[in-house]
Amino acid sequence: MIPLTKPHFDQDEIKEIKKVLNSGWVSQGPKTKEFEENFAKYLGVKYAVAVSNCTAALHLSLLVLDVKPGDEVLVADYTFPATGHAVLYCGAKPIFIDIDPKTYNINPNLIEGKITKKTRVIIPVHTFGQPVDMDPIMQTAKKYHLKVVEDAACAVGAKYKGRMVGTIGNIGCFSFHARKGITTGEGGMIVTNNKKLADKARMLAVFGIIVEKPKKKSFGVVIPKFIKLGYNYKMSDLTAAVGIAQLKKINRIIKRKRELAHYWDKNLQKVDFIKPPFIDKNVFHVYQSYIALVDKKVNRNKLMKYLKDHDIQTQIGTYASHIQPIYHPKQRCPYSLDIFKRALALPLYFTLKKKDIDKIISYLKKYEHKKN
Repeated sequence: MIPLTKPHFDQDEIKEIKKVLNSGWVSQGPKTKEFEENFAKYLGVKYAVAVSNCTAALHLSLLVLDVKPGDEVLVADYTFPATGHAVLYCGAKPIFIDIDPKTYNINPNLIEGKITKKTRVIIPVHTFGQPVDMDPIMQTAKKYHLKVVEDAACAVGAKYKGRMVGTIGNIGCFSFHARKGITTGEGGMIVTNNKKLADKARMLAVFGIIVEKPKKKSFGVVIPKFIKLGYNYKMSDLTAAVGIAQLKKINRIIKRKRELAHYWDKNLQKVDFIKPPFIDKNVFHVYQSYIALVDKKVNRNKLMKYLKDHDIQTQIGTYASHIQPIYHPKQRCPYSLDIFKRALALPLYFTLKKKDIDKIISYLKKYEHKKN
């Protein structure tokens, strides 16, 4: 089987985990702090808050921006439903915005027409590691006094006009899920340059606790106080240890995946019914996934079954959120729906060999001949 993805681990992760196990401190502690500091330095941002996953990061980000029941949040439609779910967790309503069919990202030109008196936040999603066209979004946000939360779950290391994604809006959210560029199995990170937002997110991620300085009559004993309805969203030191090791090799991982993606681009030209992904000239794409587009005349799901029968794992791209029953769909995002039906995730990971890609291409050509 050629898998869809495979994390790249070596002795570095084992060494970091052993340090944690030997320390006896396996919950949130010094390693989590170290990972936060390293991640903030990598992005060139002031504050980073490690959490249990990117869904938690999105939820906390909306809470610290005071999103409340009855508010509206503009969300890129073509995304894993975690993005919309985070809005629902706040009691707010996700308003889905259609995409640019070339980049799979939110179409900035459609945002202004969806803004109402209830709108509070815009969530652009850097889909599959290709950055969103952020300048017009930031301009619109400024014009209407809105906040921007970047869903950069798939885009650690990606750049928009030379700027690291996740650092452009008010808050950025990242994922370290198994399919992401670097992984801790599960895990997430909130980044911002606003200390007040970072402190509030950190407090809410650990049950809404504050720890005050010891008073004279306390005998040095400090008992935490619970001041807000917080959550158990903290990251453990075991998880952070893997993240520390992964972050050290991120540039090598990105470089290799970009090389393989370009090899895919070149060789897919030999297959008439699949198009390689479009890449915006203003961005540095990190290819969390390699998402090609199947011709409308080809049944994407049938093709996936054919490849599976030949030991090649594939997957859909992601979801057209507006059609998911949880959102009581009444909105229409036709481009997102079309891409949802035709996008195909092909194998891409650090240790994938070019000969594996050649093998997959040969089966795709056989399928094409079979269809003809």
